[in-house]
Amino acid sequence: MGEELDVVAPLTTRLSRLAALDAVCGRLRCPVCGDGLSLGDTTLSCGVGHSYDVARQGHVSLPAPGRRARPAGDSEDMVAARDVFLGGGHYARIVDAVSAAAAAGVEERGVRAGCVVDLGAGTGHYLAGVLRRLDGWSGLALDASRSALRRAVQADPRIAGVVCDAWSGLPVRDGGADVVLSVFAPRNAAEIARILGPSGALVVVTPAEDHLGELVSALGMIGVDPDKPARLLAQLEPHVRLVSTEPVEIAMVLDHAAVAAVAGMGPSAHHVEAGVLLGRVGELPDPVRVSARVVVQTFRRRQGAS
Repeated sequence: MGEELDVVAPLTTRLSRLAALDAVCGRLRCPVCGDGLSLGDTTLSCGVGHSYDVARQGHVSLPAPGRRARPAGDSEDMVAARDVFLGGGHYARIVDAVSAAAAAGVEERGVRAGCVVDLGAGTGHYLAGVLRRLDGWSGLALDASRSALRRAVQADPRIAGVVCDAWSGLPVRDGGADVVLSVFAPRNAAEIARILGPSGALVVVTPAEDHLGELVSALGMIGVDPDKPARLLAQLEPHVRLVSTEPVEIAMVLDHAAVAAVAGMGPSAHHVEAGVLLGRVGELPDPVRVSARVVVQTFRRRQGAS
């Protein structure tokens, strides 16, 4: 009996992840020719004959032409740190704010069921939170990191994962997204406007200038550019219009393990050697008070945007 369960459980999981991929298949397009994709037993393919293998874990790679090599993405260590920190519930208020913004963005337009596309989805933590709020919706996690997507497809059975490069053409059909999320992630404004449906909403989360300020100088982390809000609007406003802004502040008390995780999951992990970072963490009080400050903004596509 035990051996049968060992076989049935992975098969059931794979079927569930294929079902999630099948649910969003009509939203995807071939990255080579732009044709629609259909799901077979183990591949996604288009009518022209381009074919893409579905990984055993349930995600699929749809690279843009000329980018057959895996695009740069978060390392396994960064993904693991993100899983630990977010799993600790420290950013629960951000998840709630993103979920509320996404729900408000579709409810006022009367969209009852659709697809949430998360750009730079990471472990799927925020996407899963939105799907808990939007019953009957499906989720599409886009990320350059296979390590991240292996976790994202486990975050909610409705999440399908696609490996791609956010700075290239996204493998999503025109108007294929009812909600787009960009949480601490790269933003290709023209592509976002292209994939965002006419009644859809874009929810963007960016760190405020003093985000994690107590740790930035002490650990040698990368700070937030004070011009970031202006650059964000300049980047997005030709394509989408801002409809709401909500600042979110969280007063956290973090032990050394949580501090190491929050530092190790972000861009600072690329610039500070792990041993050096842990040494600096060890010099901090344990626990330490840290303030997370972010801004959650909702945008809508401008009429006539392409």
